Amino acid sequence: MASPFEDKKSKLPRRWSNRELSRIAPLFTGEVVNVSAWQDQDKEGGRYRDYFRSARSYALTNYEADARGLQGVEGEIFLDLEKPLPEELHARFDVVFNHTVLEHVFEVRTAFKNLCLMTRDVVVLVVPFLQPMHGHYGDYWRFTPLTLKRLFEQEGLGLVYSSFNSHRGAAVYLFAVGSRTPEKWQSKIGNPFTFEEPRPAADDYPAFVGAHALPNTAYALSLPFRKLWRKLGRG
Repeated sequence: MASPFEDKKSKLPRRWSNRELSRIAPLFTGEVVNVSAWQDQDKEGGRYRDYFRSARSYALTNYEADARGLQGVEGEIFLDLEKPLPEELHARFDVVFNHTVLEHVFEVRTAFKNLCLMTRDVVVLVVPFLQPMHGHYGDYWRFTPLTLKRLFEQEGLGLVYSSFNSHRGAAVYLFAVGSRTPEKWQSKIGNPFTFEEPRPAADDYPAFVGAHALPNTAYALSLPFRKLWRKLGRG
């Protein structure tokens, strides 16, 4: 249960996505890269490097410093996701991790393709479905579960895990894992693909992703009266 005083526009969905990652990240044992990682912070006082505790190696990429980019740390890779991927980064890593970056990249199809080209197997992705505009360096896109499924399929990856938070009145993140070998991961982290909320919506709208994000209290409370009005032939 989220605190009523918690920041529901940013911190709550971030905390939720961190919990999702903490369950899945330890499964990966190969070479991992956090793309456009900035400072590799999970916004809860930790580093994403520590989530992938079974990884053989862990690297960061970043872009321009004024867009929360280059940190100047040892081993950091300069990468512009809007440009063709350098040959030396093709299939360079076993796992590519990317958290709430794609909404800030205008050439998003190129960026998504590059994420998939970088991996030998897995892409772990977090993107916003519903969130206020943010980032003075550009904020262009929002995504749906179907979008991610199609994008992975177009790049030759199968979607083996997808989820979303369903907190009331809060921003919504999508968490997705795509793989070139979906059969390898299906039994470990796979889940049936769905964009339906686990709880019904109170306002008679379909219980799809985001159904609880937008308060609709007055309308929901009016529904019995609306139905009665129609039943009486007055609506």
